[in-house]
Amino acid sequence: MKKLFCFSLVIFTLLFVASANNSKDAGVTSEGLDKSIIERLDKVFWRFNNSTPGVAVAVVKEGEIVYTRGFGMANLEYDIPITPGSIFHIASISKQFTTMSIVLLAQEGKLSLDDDIRKYIPEVPDFGETITIRHLAHHTSGLRDQWELLSMAGWRAQDLKKQEDVLDLVKRQKELNFRPGEEYLYCNTGFTLLAIIVHRVSGKSLREFADENIFKPLGMKNTHFHNDMGEIVKNRTSAYVPDDKLGFKISIPNFETYGATSLFTTVEDLALWEQNFSHKRVGGEDAYNQMLTRGVLNSGEEIDYALGISHGTYRGLKTLGHTGSDAGYRANFTMFPEQRLSIIIFANVSNANPYQLTYQAADILLEEEFTEEKKPTPERPEKKQEPEPPELTADQLSEYMGTYYSEELDVNCTIVLRDTSLMLERRKFEPQELSPTESDTFSIRGRTKIHFTRSKQNKINGFTLSTGRIRNLRFDRK
Repeated sequence: MKKLFCFSLVIFTLLFVASANNSKDAGVTSEGLDKSIIERLDKVFWRFNNSTPGVAVAVVKEGEIVYTRGFGMANLEYDIPITPGSIFHIASISKQFTTMSIVLLAQEGKLSLDDDIRKYIPEVPDFGETITIRHLAHHTSGLRDQWELLSMAGWRAQDLKKQEDVLDLVKRQKELNFRPGEEYLYCNTGFTLLAIIVHRVSGKSLREFADENIFKPLGMKNTHFHNDMGEIVKNRTSAYVPDDKLGFKISIPNFETYGATSLFTTVEDLALWEQNFSHKRVGGEDAYNQMLTRGVLNSGEEIDYALGISHGTYRGLKTLGHTGSDAGYRANFTMFPEQRLSIIIFANVSNANPYQLTYQAADILLEEEFTEEKKPTPERPEKKQEPEPPELTADQLSEYMGTYYSEELDVNCTIVLRDTSLMLERRKFEPQELSPTESDTFSIRGRTKIHFTRSKQNKINGFTLSTGRIRNLRFDRK
């Protein structure tokens, strides 16, 4: 009986330890950090456990990984925990690998960053202004953003999106948001076009080129640009969004478009990429300098964005990095170059906020290095007093009713009157209410602006639509 009790106690202890590892620190590695620092770092992430999606974390100090952890679950259906070897879709962090591919081709003399993109993609319309490869890489091209164009053209979030879908929309565009080089406005379209340029110049897909010239030389064995939704990827995490009724719902991007996004990797592999900023095995000193050179506007103003990498500061220390966000995936990669410290956090749930978690970890790791106090969270500014919207009668609203067509999207939408509300209807989407803001101008949920235009006879002949990354997209009344 005594032996049986001792055996049961051992089994219980082993099960308890295994459960703790699954919920807190699957795949633990931590070398070169004090135990107290490790414990404080662990507490930053302990809210992710064996009943929630979570995060993978890596900290790199002076070229060595000093801390890796997995917290939470990679797959809720099969109870698979996240480890440092779990593969994540890292969204826009992908962009720096696209630009490195462009830089490597420039080093070979196969292109110049100041080339007109129509030299390689003649399908892009002649807007009367030269758009260069550099404009694409610095988000200063003036092109409209692919995701907002696709949404307006009728693609649902769950619909499969391919490179040719983006290029087809670009071919239809008649206007830019602004003259190339005049402004910085984040634009995913430019990086999809960069991927197409890599393919046309090298004769290899971006996936093949990056694998041969970046990933294999750096030993990034679990990294690739994902261009086939049917491909099986071992150790891939699923992604989720919170749901009030179900707890979580699956939310995985349905992309076969890449360059702006779609890199699959692990925190351990990205640590190998981080090390290249020190040893410069891929590209050498020249590529390193180009990757970190900020963009310059036509006015001579320097922007914070370089080639897929943003310059910034935190508490007086310089930072380099990028965030990523697609469907339920979130990611952040931040380097403190002068301290030779980097923090990499990938998440598979939309409310994880790796950007915030990164700086919570930095507060612990660099607490003796900061030159500025941590700023308190700013209070939410009071809303500005908006002018009273015009009150329109049903007869006045009926003037806007009709079917409108966008040649640039090849799509129709219909504006109808329901009771006293003007509604915009389009195929596959729920009707959206138009709220009047000023004369002939309406908004949809305060994010989309629709301005109706009139003929010389003062008749409504169409409207222009503007969102955060689309300006003055034309719809004509049929």
